[in-house]
Amino acid sequence: MLNHTPQDHAQYVNQTFSRIARHYDLMNRIMTGGMDIGWRKEVIRLADLTANSKLLDLGTGTGDLARTARRHTPLCEITAADFTLEMMTVENQWDGIRRCTADALNLPFEKNSFDAVISGFLMRNVSDVYQALGEQYRVLKPGSKIVILDTTRPRPNVLSPLIRLYLRYVIPFLGTLITGDKEAYTYLPESTRNFLKAEELAGAMKDAGFAEITFRIRMFGTIAIHTAKKP
Repeated sequence: MLNHTPQDHAQYVNQTFSRIARHYDLMNRIMTGGMDIGWRKEVIRLADLTANSKLLDLGTGTGDLARTARRHTPLCEITAADFTLEMMTVENQWDGIRRCTADALNLPFEKNSFDAVISGFLMRNVSDVYQALGEQYRVLKPGSKIVILDTTRPRPNVLSPLIRLYLRYVIPFLGTLITGDKEAYTYLPESTRNFLKAEELAGAMKDAGFAEITFRIRMFGTIAIHTAKKP
């Protein structure tokens, strides 16, 4: 499932999120116990937005993160972009937010276009993390921030057996029960187990040219929020 060619992987991810779009937000709330709401607020705080900021929410999905930014900084200019059109058509509350379809590996924006680039649960789904980071670096203005909210490969701790149980069995069960799509909610936890460790993603960000890289760990070591600046 995770050994596709880049082209096949992109198609698979697009089809998967198209199928679960209507239930995506509900499942996020259930899987995280509602903690994802707080993580999104944290992302926006870390982005250091002002009234004049031009913000890109990449992999916006149903727009949760973009709407959080709108509530936090009503006058900033927000562009919400996603690879899967169906995700962006679930919600109607896009007032003041520009939407567009975009491939994270080939963004349709000029160099130095944005004061901040944020993403929520995007990076584990791209076929080339380095190219995606390079594109985000390209469209950021010098001195501006990137903030990445995503899963991280769980690190060993006393709760590791319970975390493995949750990822392997509970999430697929809940996903099947609520959405009827066992395959999608088998892929999602599998993508978590196979994604980079937080330290590895920080290293990839450094290789892409970012500086002042930090990350904070959430939800028993399964979630990371990375920040960095384009020099």
